[in-house]
Amino acid sequence: MPIQVICPGCHTRFKVGDQHAGKSGACPKCKGPIEIPEASDEVVIHAPELEAGAKDAHGRSVLNPIKRKEAKFSVNIFVVVAGLVLLSVAFAWLLGRNELGSAEFWVLAGGAILLGPPLAYVGYSFLRDDEAGFYQGTSVLLRSVVCGLVYALLWGIYMFVGTQIFGDEAFAEGLEMAQIAMLVIPILALGAGAAFVCFDLEFITGFFHFALYLMVTIGLRFVMGLPLLPGMG
Repeated sequence: MPIQVICPGCHTRFKVGDQHAGKSGACPKCKGPIEIPEASDEVVIHAPELEAGAKDAHGRSVLNPIKRKEAKFSVNIFVVVAGLVLLSVAFAWLLGRNELGSAEFWVLAGGAILLGPPLAYVGYSFLRDDEAGFYQGTSVLLRSVVCGLVYALLWGIYMFVGTQIFGDEAFAEGLEMAQIAMLVIPILALGAGAAFVCFDLEFITGFFHFALYLMVTIGLRFVMGLPLLPGMG
């Protein structure tokens, strides 16, 4: 027989199965701690029943507040990430041993684009908030592609704005650290905003999501023997 529960914090009413009797958990609405009474201690309050299948603000059923998602770690994701990193490092090392000339720009642009979606997907798989709900299937794949392409575009914006403000020659010879900071800070904010829009991540979490992509691409530039950031001497 279902047990009627009232959250002591937000006073939300919901029901749970009698198998949860005597257990504790989190309120599906305010996340405050609640104690599920024993079936014999249940107090029946005559109030309008919640309709079957009622959902909270995140679209989850309030009839199963005790359930939790499993840990985020996945062996498959780890293997894919490790393989991607090793392959990228090896490819970057080989490119760095060759004179690319005018093709360097297109090689870097292509790498930034190809790395964007998989890194966006991997970052989201670790930084998502399981309790608040998360994207899956085709939805997360499409969002990863869009977010990854935006991340790659931010490299282009960084270089375009840098050359427009400081000039092609100064940008090629190397900018001062203050000038680099003027370019980097807005790019970091835009990257965090892209993660917020694509994955509904909090702004700080979105910053770390973009930072993962940024650190990987900067690391590959280092392997190739290039300055860590375009415009650095």
